[in-house]
Amino acid sequence: MLGEYRIEGRRAADIAASVERAVGDGGLEPGQLLPSMRELAASLGVNPNTVAAAYRTLRERGVIETAGRRGSRVRPKPATTARELIRADAPPGVRNVSQGNPDPRLLPPLAGAFAAAAAQGDEAPVLYGEVAVDPELEGHARVAFDADGVPDGPVAVSSGSLDAIERVLAAHLKPGDAVAVEDPGWGSLLDLVSALGLRAVPVGLDDEGPLPADVERALSGGARAVIVTDRAQNPTGAAISAPRARALRKALAAHKEALLIEDDHGHGFVDVPLHPLAGATRSWALVRSTAKAYGPDLRLAVLTGDPVTVDRVQGRQRLGPGWVSRVLQRAVVRLWADGAVDPAVVAASYGRRRDALIAALAERGVPAHGRSGMNVWVPVPDETGAVARLLHAGWAVAPGARFRLSARPGVRITVAALADEDIVPVADAVASAVGPAPARRYG
Repeated sequence: MLGEYRIEGRRAADIAASVERAVGDGGLEPGQLLPSMRELAASLGVNPNTVAAAYRTLRERGVIETAGRRGSRVRPKPATTARELIRADAPPGVRNVSQGNPDPRLLPPLAGAFAAAAAQGDEAPVLYGEVAVDPELEGHARVAFDADGVPDGPVAVSSGSLDAIERVLAAHLKPGDAVAVEDPGWGSLLDLVSALGLRAVPVGLDDEGPLPADVERALSGGARAVIVTDRAQNPTGAAISAPRARALRKALAAHKEALLIEDDHGHGFVDVPLHPLAGATRSWALVRSTAKAYGPDLRLAVLTGDPVTVDRVQGRQRLGPGWVSRVLQRAVVRLWADGAVDPAVVAASYGRRRDALIAALAERGVPAHGRSGMNVWVPVPDETGAVARLLHAGWAVAPGARFRLSARPGVRITVAALADEDIVPVADAVASAVGPAPARRYG
């Protein structure tokens, strides 16, 4: 059953660590069946309750999953196997359009904003016991939320979108709870759900966002939370339309106790309007990151939500990092106040390249998707073959396996890395690698 690997340990923590080490270094492979608790207890000479405790720890960490009498197995994508490792490395001479990074030429200079923020800190240093959120940043964030129709609520600051989402999930859920997630969806989020010991329930989507019937099915099936991307969905570029928002709000309203998390990371670099779902359930949070519009290294996101959720997030934050650097917050305020980024200009740049690639692929009989943002999703019949052939042709794309649970195969191309003159060569290479493959839905 385990091949050459032998699980070791006398205590539950040691047994769990032995399994986790083996998963991390490949000694135990994804999907591999583990011994029954009684079998392993007899082999190790320990009480079955000790093994049960070890398996419970491994489930909570997202390393294994248990299916009743069918036993416990290493998860197909265990938390110790990050989806970021699923990639096509670009050797010398190969163009990398797989990474999902913004175009550096569209990012604002940061030196002036940080110099102003540091000078402000020199005049009045931030000390222990002060408020966690800079009042000026809170004011700017609240004005932007109000302009987009986001319900009133307190504002918190986190170290990026994923940090905010983790804190919101931890504030409401416990290991074993089910969470409805987009499929295909953000690979890091799928890793996070597993790492928290939560169970991901896939929700299909099209160009207008998550499918209401799938959301309803997930919630009726016991999902305690739903995570959606409002705009610039990764990897498909989907954006929630006004009719889709109405249908989703109706589905959510029938499950008032569910937790709703919205990721609006597209704020600041997309030109499609926000149609928020916030308020459709009692517990909700909407998160906005500065990463794509102002630079990934800023590591700052603002979130708003119902008072209970935001209070729990801030209370737990106080017991960890305490707060996000006020120097960083003030630098972001300066960037916002100075209009360092013109969203219309940035959105137009990405949109021109995105639309051109989708049109060029359509001319070659290859359907592709990308309603907003900086990525184009191309459904393919053979993902491994397509990635390999494109790599041979000089283009490294992101394998769809990084983003999928049960959705059909595809590849993601980040247009931020493309110049206008690259569009035709990329389209030719993709058409040669995948051929025509009609598809309207991703899941």
